[in-house]
Amino acid sequence: MKKFIQFIIFTFIGLILNIFQSLADEKIKIGLVVPLSGEYKEIGNSILKSARLAINKIDDLRIEIIPRDTKSNPETTLRVSKELHEQGIKIIIGPVFNKNLIYLDELNEITFLSLSNTNINNPKNVISGGINAISQINAIKKFQEFAKLERSILLIPNSEFKNEIEDAVKKTKIKLKDKFIYDSDPTILTSQIEKLTRYPQRKQNLKDEIKRLKNSNDVNKQKKIFNLEKRHTLGGINFDSVIIADFDESLKSVTTSLLYTDVSSNRVNYITLNQWFDKSILKEKNLQPIYFPSINKENYDNFVSEYFNIYNEYPNQISFLSFDLVGLVYFLIYKNDFVINNKIFYKKNKFKGKIGIFEINKNKISHILNFYVAENDNFKKIF
Repeated sequence: MKKFIQFIIFTFIGLILNIFQSLADEKIKIGLVVPLSGEYKEIGNSILKSARLAINKIDDLRIEIIPRDTKSNPETTLRVSKELHEQGIKIIIGPVFNKNLIYLDELNEITFLSLSNTNINNPKNVISGGINAISQINAIKKFQEFAKLERSILLIPNSEFKNEIEDAVKKTKIKLKDKFIYDSDPTILTSQIEKLTRYPQRKQNLKDEIKRLKNSNDVNKQKKIFNLEKRHTLGGINFDSVIIADFDESLKSVTTSLLYTDVSSNRVNYITLNQWFDKSILKEKNLQPIYFPSINKENYDNFVSEYFNIYNEYPNQISFLSFDLVGLVYFLIYKNDFVINNKIFYKKNKFKGKIGIFEINKNKISHILNFYVAENDNFKKIF
């Protein structure tokens, strides 16, 4: 009887150990749908390499990335996502571009972490993981309080990004003196900025004051006229900061128009959106200082350096995001006792990644961003 009981106990222990071994060997599979061929293959391959770098950092043999090539095509994105679903995958990082989301609501059992920064009109099973407008406007709102800015005007380009910005303004309740939609055509833009800044009136004020002084008996009129002739306009402007929701050459076109109308960055605060530390801004002395929300620069520089040391090439900016998204997924699965379901992004959570702090709540991701200024050939952290 004693031997029989020992046999039962050892058999039971063996079964338990087998179960634990089975659980330990069970893979946590995360899908990755990105363009690995075609026009955007460099972006896709950089994202894949960053995801693999993240897997190595996590150092858990259970987690595995399963990549598929979307060819940056909506139909292909749907097809390869279905293939991943058939393998039992419930979470997919990607796709990269918003246009590839259109059919993904057909796969409502999968949660997609899009690398896009667009939140509006996404399918319900798509969570935007990019640095969205709400996160950026919230950081700007914090800077307004920090710098005691009370009369900000917001300049929004008449582009596909316009609705995203306007939605962020509404949801963040940022304090604005005015909001202005401008045309990207430089010839039209300049006339719009002239009107916004009351440039013709201020220029006429200067001419009138010089004329008045010339006809006056003021004993110091020659000195005053000499000083006035150095100026371009006369009269105040009714805002203390300008938020320019633009990038690259379009951003520089707006600042050029502001300078032309005698509204320099030394007179009002120039604020813009996340510039990914574009070094060309440092060459534009006339627009400095210019302030912007962004990812953590120190972490970004370290990531770029590590990526280059491993792959002997520089990463795409979006791949930095994919690195963090892999870590985020692992963190949430871990917090959920390694049960993968569509509720892990619904619970309120925070995750500290390389980009900064991710806030997760009700299938939405936002970022707590840092704030920087481009000035004197450097990017300086404000907070």
